[in-house]
Amino acid sequence: MISRLCELIWADWIWFPEGHGWGDLTDHDGKVYPKPKDLWATIPIALCFLVIRQIFERKVAIPLAVLLGVSDKQRVQASPNPTLESHFCSTSKHPPQSSIESLSKQTGWSVRQVQRWFRRRRNQDRPSKLKKFREASWRFTFYLLAFFAGLAVLIDVSITSEPPLVPSQYWYYMIELGFYVSLLFSVASDIKRKDFKEQIIHHVATILLISFSWLVNYIRAGTLIMLIHDAADYLMESAKMFNYAGWRKTCNFIFTLFAAVFIITRLVILPFWIIHTTMVYPLTLYRPFLGFYFFNGLMCVLQVLHIFWAALILRMVIKFLPGNDIVEDERSDKEETESEDEDNDHERREKSKNGHMQNGHTPLNNNHRKRH
Repeated sequence: MISRLCELIWADWIWFPEGHGWGDLTDHDGKVYPKPKDLWATIPIALCFLVIRQIFERKVAIPLAVLLGVSDKQRVQASPNPTLESHFCSTSKHPPQSSIESLSKQTGWSVRQVQRWFRRRRNQDRPSKLKKFREASWRFTFYLLAFFAGLAVLIDVSITSEPPLVPSQYWYYMIELGFYVSLLFSVASDIKRKDFKEQIIHHVATILLISFSWLVNYIRAGTLIMLIHDAADYLMESAKMFNYAGWRKTCNFIFTLFAAVFIITRLVILPFWIIHTTMVYPLTLYRPFLGFYFFNGLMCVLQVLHIFWAALILRMVIKFLPGNDIVEDERSDKEETESEDEDNDHERREKSKNGHMQNGHTPLNNNHRKRH
């Protein structure tokens, strides 16, 4: 039963066009071709990335953050309250006004105190600026090195119809795939942005795409796809780093450059050159097969995500260009700010008035200050 299932899974008609099969990828005449067992190497590589990342963030990212002036504002901690904590964890982090009034009665606190508690509690769960910088600097370092490695590997790719495998291509594939697997391993501890679900879909689709291109020897297409992604990614991460450091002009310049590279590579080169080559040109040579639909289906998934992110990027560009202000990441969850002086003033008012608020006071939640 198991052997039959394996035979079905690895049947030539699933992975290759008619007239081709796994026999075409057998090593011969000194030429080495990709093998399915090679992909197992990505697991230990991914685990190594997790260890290297921890060392990098402590030994490189943190000193670099200090050098660039990245600093976190002191956050006021929410006071312990079992009733509010239970509601926060199990019901809602953003309770409606009716729930706030109900919680106010349960705790004996004023509505203003309950609102302030939830605001402070939400801020506690938000990642610090230093944590964001550490993550961005790690990804920037990898994407930058991977981009130049991809350029070097591209030179090694043969122009024949059946390019053999060379060592540089092997390591480029294994390291890139291992990195994306490590991102899935660390998803629980990484910063969760508004496009978290889209990021997970992107990581899974990328892993499947890289793996499939390796199995069927689509090395040229796979190398170009990874290179195109890395070309814009390191610019995005560097813009984040300077954003967290408060370097306005540098951040704006790099982000503008990133937006241009992103649109050119992912909305022009990828769909009109690479996807056209993998989806349209093969139909002139052979009939579609299951692997053809699978590979190009993943390409279309990535392209839809690229269009989604391009819309976010254009929104950010439109926002910052007229005012010449710093770029805000549309995907990030903004921290709710408050003034300590206003806090103290309201606390004194609440104590003196037994929790009742009067009209005409200064608003507590002043969210109009610019974040740097």
